Amino acid sequence: MPKRLYEAELARLQARLVDMQAWVQDTGARVVVIFEGRDAAGKGSTISRVAQYLNPRVTRIVALPTPTERERTQWYFQRYIAHLPAAGEIVLMDRSWYNRAGVERVMGFCTDAEYHRFLHQAPIFERMLIEDGILLLKYWFSVSDVEQERRFRSRNDDPMRRWKLSPNDVLSITKWEDYSRAKDAMFVHTDIPEAPWHEVDNEDKRRGRINMITHLLDQIPYREVTRPPIEIPPRPEPRGYVRPPIELSGYVPDRAALLRGDAAAD
Repeated sequence: MPKRLYEAELARLQARLVDMQAWVQDTGARVVVIFEGRDAAGKGSTISRVAQYLNPRVTRIVALPTPTERERTQWYFQRYIAHLPAAGEIVLMDRSWYNRAGVERVMGFCTDAEYHRFLHQAPIFERMLIEDGILLLKYWFSVSDVEQERRFRSRNDDPMRRWKLSPNDVLSITKWEDYSRAKDAMFVHTDIPEAPWHEVDNEDKRRGRINMITHLLDQIPYREVTRPPIEIPPRPEPRGYVRPPIELSGYVPDRAALLRGDAAAD
């Protein structure tokens, strides 16, 4: 997708996301958006574009770390419940309870009994959320094995993004078919009418982001909310305040001036 076309459409969609967020606040709606998919499928970058201009006090990104020893003894869904939205909030889940059906299943981090219990309970759990009024959307980001490997190698060669690679990520190359089978089984059990899976072809990240955000906006029954204008008052007349000498303050050194040489040259 051409960059100029992508950036123009992304900006238009991000403005609509701001309108959608205003509706969520105004109506007290609760929205959960789940982002799942293979490693390096582009979930994180899409979440960043969705949240870029949204109020972080209203729209939260939830990316939970590995469960603690205590959390491992809890009901599996328990630690996710604490992160569900209250009225007027949006939660974007960078991976979710579906870890159990994916990486935990493939890498052997859960037992067969825990895995099958999850497949049975997940639809029940999600129906409970929906019956309580939560708007739940689930997205699966798809990418080919060739493109996944290319992105892994690109990250490995980039010191600014190398942190995105983990031993488990790299192992996903050797377990491509295992992850494919796990994803197919997950869809069979959890692609329910109340909370269907929406699959995003993210081979082209720009196209995938545009498609995903457009679809998300089409699923939320929002309307434009008229926001009252904010009047900025006139600045009052000075009343004798004198600022202390600047040399007495702990100012951060102006390194930017050194980068461009003589600051006065501008």
